[in-house]
Amino acid sequence: MARSDATAQMTRAGLNLIQQALSIFDSNLRLAVCNRPYQTMFGLPQHLVTPGAPFDETIRYLATTGEYGAVEDIDAFVQVRVDQARDFVPHYMERTRSNGRTISVEGSPLPGGGWVTVYTDITSIKNQEGLLRARSEELSDQLLTHAEELARTNRQLEATIAQLEEAKRGLAEAEARTRLTTEMMPAHIAHISRDEVYLYTNRRLSTLLPGRRADITGLHFDDALGPALARRLRPFLHKALDGSACVYEFTDADSGRRIRTAFTPDTTDGGAYLLSTDVTEETQTREALAQTHKRELAAQLTSGLAHDFSNLLTIILGLQSRLEKTPLSDAAREMTAATTAAARRGGTLLDRIAHISGPRELAPAPVEMRRFFENFAALARAPLPDHIDISITQSLPDELLMLDEGSLQDSLLNLVLNARDAIGAERGTITLRAHKVRDTWFEIVVEDSGPGFSREALAGALDPFFTTKGQAGSGLGLSMVFDMAKLSGGNVTLANHQGGARVTLRLPLRPVPADAAQPKLVLLVEDMPALRVSVREMLTDQGHQVIEADNFTEALTLSDLPAIDAVLSDIKLPGHTTGVDLLERIADQRPDLRLALMTSLPETHPLRARGAARWPVLSKPFNAGQLHAVLSQEVAP
Repeated sequence: MARSDATAQMTRAGLNLIQQALSIFDSNLRLAVCNRPYQTMFGLPQHLVTPGAPFDETIRYLATTGEYGAVEDIDAFVQVRVDQARDFVPHYMERTRSNGRTISVEGSPLPGGGWVTVYTDITSIKNQEGLLRARSEELSDQLLTHAEELARTNRQLEATIAQLEEAKRGLAEAEARTRLTTEMMPAHIAHISRDEVYLYTNRRLSTLLPGRRADITGLHFDDALGPALARRLRPFLHKALDGSACVYEFTDADSGRRIRTAFTPDTTDGGAYLLSTDVTEETQTREALAQTHKRELAAQLTSGLAHDFSNLLTIILGLQSRLEKTPLSDAAREMTAATTAAARRGGTLLDRIAHISGPRELAPAPVEMRRFFENFAALARAPLPDHIDISITQSLPDELLMLDEGSLQDSLLNLVLNARDAIGAERGTITLRAHKVRDTWFEIVVEDSGPGFSREALAGALDPFFTTKGQAGSGLGLSMVFDMAKLSGGNVTLANHQGGARVTLRLPLRPVPADAAQPKLVLLVEDMPALRVSVREMLTDQGHQVIEADNFTEALTLSDLPAIDAVLSDIKLPGHTTGVDLLERIADQRPDLRLALMTSLPETHPLRARGAARWPVLSKPFNAGQLHAVLSQEVAP
């Protein structure tokens, strides 16, 4: 505010140094600013040189004091002047005042409405013109008249030029603000002409589609995007050029990013505007959510049938056990054994159905990919016969990635076992390759030297219960791999190569945040010594340091230590206080800490629900991955 006042004082001081009188009225014809010569020239009272003074009152005052000579109807005179002012038309005039002095009046409208008027005392100039006219017999009256008209025209032209310069500066500032705004947007904005040439771009194309140029102004649609992508988008561009707005989503083949582009017609010149945004994360989340909904629906449809079928299998196994204890012929004993084996296989199948259709959530945790593939290599070689070789190579970055290690391991093992079964008794090879796709995905490709997928398998192998192994297969292996990929926000594709089958598993590339990988000092609150030891070992194995407490009072005291980064407490503690009470007290005193709870209480328990409303809750028993995932996320106080 002080700076604004100082600027206003400097502005007024500068205006007062101008010898000409100056006034600026806004669009409502109220005084915005004037200088001291304006008040002095017309002898105006203070209230008429104060910002906000009405224009009509100023004219009335001047007419009353005789500035305009004899005026018969002052109200009509004032109204005419106000109407002329409201036309906001540039003007120049010269008039002789009642005191005999001559002034010029130059009025220029402002771009936003209003007037700026300059009053110049030209008495001396007019006197010199009179002397010149009287003393110069050589100049004709016509020449003098033309000179005067030329001078008047020049003054009018100067006023017009000044107005145009001001408008030009305003347009330049507006354009600069518009470009700055569009450059800051996390999207690509462009304007394309009817002949498919970029007229404008905010230079964000290269961040959206790596490998393209940033500045594509003047380029043709094909040259800017590349022929293949331009060919895909051209039908939608033509719709916009024909006057119909549309939206199209596509996956860029080079970067793997999902892009949404809106095409909007330009009604002024027949071109089109393009707005492109990166919706990769949104699409991954949407796919994972859709897969979760599918699985929840499958769970509702199969849970009742699975329960009844499980009861029937229990009855069958019980009867078979009783039959085995009675004297039977060899043929009958063989049939009894076959029936028992079939019932047990049915139980195994029910268990696998529970995994694919029942409630299941991934538990991402930091995974060192080099170590992951080293461990998986030993696991994958164990079930392979001597005549089948396996090759595992990976070129993933060294940083930790957020993954559900167990689910990924199970999925890859499923793929290896399927490849083993496809190769059969012949000599063969299984190849596994892992690599990064730009900065968005990573892919794991599993190939085998078997006969490849049949046409039916390519169409339906990812569906539950589809199998080409007859009674030897359940049809759930590839379906579980597909399920894991979808829950992660990725995908699975099947194909054949020259030497056999190929399965490509594409998952989001999610590096571990820097602070999530850093070791922390954790306050562990648990009253059961055995369980406290188990959780402490999980934490120390992950690189954290641990201090322990077994009751509310001790934990509250230790929470004041400035070095503590996180608190993990059991909900049930000795005495009348709980872990929820403890975290509420700590959150008030240390809002910077990461807080979490652990419990064996059901989710419907009021105390657990109260804690879960504010902090993450680990259900006992939990594993190290689930524990790390909880300590790695920010928790709002």
